[in-house]
Amino acid sequence: MSKAPRSGPYICGIDAALDVVSGKWKGLILWELATHGVRRFAELRRALPGVSEKMLTQHLRELEADGLVHREVHAEVPPRVEYSLTEHGRTLNQALAPLGAWGSARIRREGHGTAGPVG
Repeated sequence: MSKAPRSGPYICGIDAALDVVSGKWKGLILWELATHGVRRFAELRRALPGVSEKMLTQHLRELEADGLVHREVHAEVPPRVEYSLTEHGRTLNQALAPLGAWGSARIRREGHGTAGPVG
């Protein structure tokens, strides 16, 4: 079920930011697009084990509506659709980098697995 769009009022900046990145997969989609530049739907799906087609589609649509992801449809048969970050999406990903570093440190500290690249 899609969440209702919010337009504020927000309690603070963190409230507004978390509204945009809420959901298990949005941060990972942003990280994947920042890491690889342009990705097709199937590439994103393979890169995010456990995400359903429905959830990936929903999150990509929400990220596009929020101006964070650009969706480009190439006029080919079959149609080729590519996703990339907008400038606004890149700035959000940069803002999330310290949170990713904090999470990687927590993984190491708590012994919850191996901490990969920051993000």
